[in-house]
Amino acid sequence: MSDGTATTTDLDIRLEKHRVELTGYCYRMLGSSFEAEDAVQDTMVRAWRNYEKFEGRSSLRSWLYRIATNVCLDMLSAGNKRARPVDLSDSTPLAQAALSPRPDNTWLEPMPDARVLPTVEDPAEAAVAKESVRLAFMAALQQLPPKQRAVLILREVLAWRATEVAELLDTSVASVNSALQRARATLAERHEKAADAAVSDPLDEEQRKLLERYVAAFEGYDMAALTALLHEDAIMTMPPFDLWLTGHADITGFMTTLGAACEGSRLIPVRVNGLPGFAQYKPDPEAGGFSPWSVQVLEISDGRLTGFHFFLDTKRWFPLFDLPLHLEADSDQVEEGA
Repeated sequence: MSDGTATTTDLDIRLEKHRVELTGYCYRMLGSSFEAEDAVQDTMVRAWRNYEKFEGRSSLRSWLYRIATNVCLDMLSAGNKRARPVDLSDSTPLAQAALSPRPDNTWLEPMPDARVLPTVEDPAEAAVAKESVRLAFMAALQQLPPKQRAVLILREVLAWRATEVAELLDTSVASVNSALQRARATLAERHEKAADAAVSDPLDEEQRKLLERYVAAFEGYDMAALTALLHEDAIMTMPPFDLWLTGHADITGFMTTLGAACEGSRLIPVRVNGLPGFAQYKPDPEAGGFSPWSVQVLEISDGRLTGFHFFLDTKRWFPLFDLPLHLEADSDQVEEGA
């Protein structure tokens, strides 16, 4: 092996060590799973091509974050803000429910925990990381101007010092502090209710039992049992459709009418956006067995489900979570997804 090959291999290994945390950063910036991974790949390519210009005045990690920030800011220059259905319209009564899709780039996208949450030993640090990829917080981030978004993530989530952020953004500490103050004010004005704040890490016994009851109710399509698990103000969303429903009566009513084809589904646990989730497979009357239908993300508070979100573009989501695209009728439960 030549010295050049050895050096290249060593650099690849050093860069790859930062992939997960950089993907988490770009995901928080962009709100899109696939755009985040594209941004990180672009970052890695730029770093590899320009490594000879890296003078070591900062750490390799800081240099990569600088590149990733510039990549994300370029991608955000078009001004698109990804959102949840609840951010774009009022709740729809069941009697008026209609499934109207919007373009993919409208929506905040789900992300497997394993792709954005690096393993850390500090439980408090791990908890902050999980909270910062939950859907409500991610949606709030999307309301910030791109540079304020970067400052808030770097300072509040990643715990960088103001001097480090100022150096990364080629600006002053005063400018960083001002941007952080404005970002905090914007989030406070939104009065984001952290409906999922009660989710512990790891799940406590009560939460595990709640999820077991949910699986039994959903797979059994037992609307009475499901109603008992839902908060009275629970919401259900189904991107790419802009429809969202509030309250157990409308939710279970939808599931037994427009959503009746989901009866008999199977649920496989996944770890998604720092929250409990499931890959839903519904019966396939043509091919037999079960076909992918949605990635479900669940929000829990005070021992009840306060929100469940069905991401329906399974051709995109199931490969992202390393999930099979078909289950045989007599197959054993697949292992938990990414």
